[in-house]
Parts: sequence; structure tokens; C-alpha cells
Amino acid sequence: MEIIEKAPAKINLGLDALYKRTDGYHELRMVMASIDLADRLSFQTLKQDEILIKTENCFLPTDKRNHIFQAAALMKKKYQISEGVCIHLQKNIPIAAGLAGGSSDAAATLRGLNRLWKLNLSLNRLAEIGAEIGSDVPYCVYGNTSFVTGRGESIEIIPDMPQCWVVLVKPHFSVSTSTIFGSLSFNQIEHPDILGLRKAIEKQDYWQMIACVGNALEPITIKRHPMVKQIKDKLILLGADTALMSGSGPTVFAFCEKKSRAQRIYNGMKGFCKEVYLVRTLKHHQNEKKS
Repeated sequence: MEIIEKAPAKINLGLDALYKRTDGYHELRMVMASIDLADRLSFQTLKQDEILIKTENCFLPTDKRNHIFQAAALMKKKYQISEGVCIHLQKNIPIAAGLAGGSSDAAATLRGLNRLWKLNLSLNRLAEIGAEIGSDVPYCVYGNTSFVTGRGESIEIIPDMPQCWVVLVKPHFSVSTSTIFGSLSFNQIEHPDILGLRKAIEKQDYWQMIACVGNALEPITIKRHPMVKQIKDKLILLGADTALMSGSGPTVFAFCEKKSRAQRIYNGMKGFCKEVYLVRTLKHHQNEKKS
């Protein structure tokens, strides 16, 4: 028996850091959405008691450093699963890009093993388990357009963001999330209007949504990596409705209402960066998973 799960990438339409918590994490307020760029995971049982990860991507570890391995190990431990599992990963999301690829893989692993081992756990329970692996994993368990608070574990699904075309541009370097958060200065931070962004999405007002997108981490990453701003500026110059860095970076996304313009921007950016993608935002039903 083989179980298949998709692991969609996420983008941050809005990301604000409010204060440093006593547990060392930052209190966040975010709006996230899933996009139609996804890894693909398949799961098969093994008689021997081991977790085997197979992937053609030579840059990914396949041991306990991998979020997939961590998710599988946690499920085995919590529910006393004695059989092993072989997980094949087809990696399409760029690595260390601010798109939650590793977290989405972990979330897909939780959903996939829930089905493979017939555990009948709710998405709420899978999200609780996911919070033990990483801050973005609970969101990735649900996907969709969501209002996210806490350190990332508190998820409220809101109406789908207005559908549009998304051009993703990933520069050649990667960014350390912990380094960027460690550089936060709360007396200098610019706070985007996250509640206004949520309201615009709920009203399905595309242009008001565009006016409210923002990322408090963007100036910090740009200071360390000026190319992020160069990419943003070029996307706007080519006609994007807006451009913003996702997460702690370095990937920048652009929104376009019209496909023809998005295609022109995609073509224009291909000579500028190696990793450029043209995708759509996901509707709720496209990303629903059985619990």
C-alpha cells in the first residue's frame, strides 16, 4: 500500500513580530497562504523497524536532521508503532528559502502516516504534534489562508485570499531564520497592518490586500543581503502589483492579477535569477486533506 501526500509551499502575506517571549521565541502575528508549488511524498510500510527516507536531492540529509525523519520518529514514539516506513520525497520547493519547505514536508509526513497507520487523528492533534518539530509545521498541517499567532502554533483559517498569479524568485544564497530573528530590534521595527490585511482578505478586496502586505523581517534581511531589494525593485519595475520577501527570506514573491503580466515578469526574471517560478495561490478545497 502506498500513500501520497502533497506538501505545498507557503508565503507570508503579512509577518509581524510583537515582542520576545519568556520561552525565547517571538510572539508573531501573520497571514499565510499556500501556493501551487509543492513537494510530493509517498509512504510505504517496512517490515523492519526503521525510518528510511529516499530523495534525488543530494543537498538534503536523510537522517534525524531532516524534518520528515523527525515527524516520523515522533509519530512512531507517541503511538507505539513497531513497523517501519519508507518515505520517498520528490523535492520541488527551494531549500532554506522562506517558503516552509521542510515544515510542509513534516506536516505532509504527519498526515501521510496518520493515514498509513490508520491512527484517525484530527488535524488539530497533528498540528499539536507538529508544534514539537517547528513553528511553521502547525500552519502547514492545515494550509489554506490562515491568521497565525503565538510562535506559529495558533492557527485560524480565514477565507481564501483573492486568487492571483504569483512569481517567486529565489536568489542563489540561503538565510538563517534564527540569525534574522536574533537581529530584531523592537524599538526600530516597522509593524505592518496585519489586521487590515486580514480584513481586506475577508472582504475579498484584492487591491486593499496589496496595500496592506508587509514583512517586519524584510529590512533586516535586506541589510545583510541587498540583492533581496534588487529583486523586489526589478519585480515592481517589470509591472508586479506588489513584491514582498517571504518569511525570513531570501525568496521574494510578486502578485499579479493578470496571467499575461505574470508571464512577462517570469520571463524577465529568468535571466536575473536561476530559480524563478510562476504559480497560483491555492483555494481551500485544493489543499484540503483528510484527517
